[in-house]
Amino acid sequence: MARGSRAENRAKMTEEIRRLGREHLATHGAAGLSLRAIAREMGVVSSAVYRYVPSRDELLTMLLVEAYNDVADAIEAAVGSVEEAHRRQRLLLAGETARRWALDEPARWALLYGSPVPGYSAPGEQTTGPGTRVPGLLLRECAAAHAEGLLRDDLPTPPDDVAADMAAIRDEFGLDAPASVLAASTTLWAVMVGAIGLETFGQYGKDTFAHPGALFRMQMEMTLSGLFRT
Repeated sequence: MARGSRAENRAKMTEEIRRLGREHLATHGAAGLSLRAIAREMGVVSSAVYRYVPSRDELLTMLLVEAYNDVADAIEAAVGSVEEAHRRQRLLLAGETARRWALDEPARWALLYGSPVPGYSAPGEQTTGPGTRVPGLLLRECAAAHAEGLLRDDLPTPPDDVAADMAAIRDEFGLDAPASVLAASTTLWAVMVGAIGLETFGQYGKDTFAHPGALFRMQMEMTLSGLFRT
């Protein structure tokens, strides 16, 4: 490693570990991630890597936070390119951007929304903020659309137990929207993540759909039609 300050060298070493971690994630999956294997590839003893990343779980957390932020950055940039008056288009673009990111980064999408990694529990104090950026964006867009009179008046009223959960979400995100709007927003989120997962993980079956992008757009449009007046 080139000479530099201790902080610079530490940053370079950590970034190299993260880079290799992303590569190993793609080739071995989250369950197969190993700091010892990364150390071997770097040509250093494992103790040298552990000085920067103390454990596999810590590396998983770093990769998880990084992936949450990367996909959120991409979605926020795409949504920000459309005027706020076009809420429905912004939400559709959010879904299509998430889909493109997932197809480009299937292993990282699997880390976020695939099967839990055996023996690993994500620390909420580090992952909740990054992990709620995208659903938070959907919630805020739907709340804004409601305030602007763009949403349907006949959205289903959630049962009391679901409404209580929506009230907690309303408080957490500082939103001003009824439980019906928040529940509809979570439905949009579930359709988006579920449909992307089915395609990204090959769960539709090989060659079942010749035009998966068009299918996803239709799924998003159908869901949005249940929310918006037009």
